[in-house]
Amino acid sequence: MTDARPTILVVDDEPIVVEVVQRYLLREGMRVVTAATGQEALDTALSLERPPSLVVLDVMLPEVNGVEVCRRLRARGIVAPIILLTARGEESERIAGLEAGADDYVVKPFSPGELVARVKAQLRRVQLDAQPPRPDGRLRGGEITLDPRQRVCEVRGAAVGLTPKEFDLLHYLMAHPGRVFSRDELLDAVWDREFVGDPSTVTVHVRRLREKVEPDPNRPTHIKSVWGAGYKFDPSVSP
Repeated sequence: MTDARPTILVVDDEPIVVEVVQRYLLREGMRVVTAATGQEALDTALSLERPPSLVVLDVMLPEVNGVEVCRRLRARGIVAPIILLTARGEESERIAGLEAGADDYVVKPFSPGELVARVKAQLRRVQLDAQPPRPDGRLRGGEITLDPRQRVCEVRGAAVGLTPKEFDLLHYLMAHPGRVFSRDELLDAVWDREFVGDPSTVTVHVRRLREKVEPDPNRPTHIKSVWGAGYKFDPSVSP
């Protein structure tokens, strides 16, 4: 019989951290696999019979650091949520990780209970992504078409791969065309309530979205910045 439990890949070179995190996740009925180095994490993630359901990934790792591991996992088609474990005060690490494709981060030292709450929140989001709650209908703005039911984004007729957070952010902006949202408002609307982040998270995701859907990310025609206020979606550009 196939094991239906979510598989969590926990990557950290501190055995005590791995042990504690593993114990808490097992209590929640999850399956846990572990790795102690960046290369071992890559090998493990890519060798599993099924891709991991979620990755808990320390940034400071031997051989290959966590940010590079994140980047390589995304490049190899791993779309599972990735939660980074970062050192306190290292904002540059958090931003680099988000730019590489991470979905969330937890600052060390952390509460194991908080980490489990983040893991469960990300898994719930994945389940919602797989089963959209209601038929919103297709959204279209210029060269961008979004189908919330199928979780598909097309630009100039070609499918574009978006992470769950990128899709949700674009969906929210397109559902409110022309309206300006501050970074804090977008953080509250798109991210889970359990997520305790900073506005730079939104900035990074906007940058990544522009790189995927705008003809010239440096001169966006749809996802526009409003100086001193935030961001808005401009649907007025015709295909």
